[in-house]
Amino acid sequence: MNLYRSVGLAVLLLPGLLHAAPELNVGGLYDYLEAGKSTLLKRVRNGGDATAFVKVSVVELVYDSNGTHREVDLDGLDLQQRGLVVSPARLIVPARGMQAVRLLYRGTRDAERYYRLRFIPVLPELGDGFAVSEAQAEEYRDNLKAGVNLLAGYGTLLFVRPNQPRYQTPVHRQAGALTVRNEGNATVVLDHFRQCQARDQGCEPATKHHLLPGRTRQFEGQAAKVHQFELHEGAEQRLMVLEG
Repeated sequence: MNLYRSVGLAVLLLPGLLHAAPELNVGGLYDYLEAGKSTLLKRVRNGGDATAFVKVSVVELVYDSNGTHREVDLDGLDLQQRGLVVSPARLIVPARGMQAVRLLYRGTRDAERYYRLRFIPVLPELGDGFAVSEAQAEEYRDNLKAGVNLLAGYGTLLFVRPNQPRYQTPVHRQAGALTVRNEGNATVVLDHFRQCQARDQGCEPATKHHLLPGRTRQFEGQAAKVHQFELHEGAEQRLMVLEG
């Protein structure tokens, strides 16, 4: 706690903070906890000129048979029900600095599970877990409000693979239309997905798609063009170029 208090106070007293603001970078928006692994480090960087006080929240995404999902708040649940623990849940990230969040999974792994993490910059207050005094918190709030009124937060998704992931992804293209089915038990990724005049030529902007187990995705297209993407099945990657 003393380290956090010292860092917070030092940054609050920096000259020129009046018009400064934090700028968060949480890295990739998608993370994958592969089978056999239970921990993952997520680095949070602050490229701005002011300290970032960040709250980290996590909810589980539970999907129904129609593909829609609901969010399950993990607060108040025991470890087995919660599955995922985020530590620490409060970050003080110095200007131009970095802090790491440890994601620890201790839940069941008979099926794939999904979590949404939110990294939310906040204005600190006394007793909210950031270990700053009321005077320091008030000075920070006053200085930050003088410069900006918007603190941008970020959301990321964590895919927790089952203990025994199985991949089976049939792909079919006919008359320009592409159909991809996930008949396995873990999410597959269609990365750098695009339609091209020919392989690597005249391509549309690339997109990224996640296909959950048991789901089918159809893409429209033109018979004279090709669909091109990288199929990620866990650690395995295949370049797919389909025509017809």
